[in-house]
Amino acid sequence: MGGMLAVLITVRGRVQGVGFRWWATSEARYLNLSGHVENKADGSVEIRAQGEDEAVGRMIRLTLEDPSTTARPGRIEDYDLKWTDVVMGAKAFGYR
Repeated sequence: MGGMLAVLITVRGRVQGVGFRWWATSEARYLNLSGHVENKADGSVEIRAQGEDEAVGRMIRLTLEDPSTTARPGRIEDYDLKWTDVVMGAKAFGYR
């Protein structure tokens, strides 16, 4: 069993109003991650995901892979990736 990781992924492009948050929530729940996905005022979408290191790595790959192997909606043109602190006791993945 691996360690716990937490990551903040901010994606830009055609990512709002296309089902991207629904897709991210579905994938994160399948991977048993906690955190949230949120539309930001600047048109970007922020994903905060934490869980087992292998699952977090898979979420990063699924979010950024091109072409998508999971029918990810929209189009990502740019992204930022930042490791962050694990929040103990975080609950299931959801929208914000």
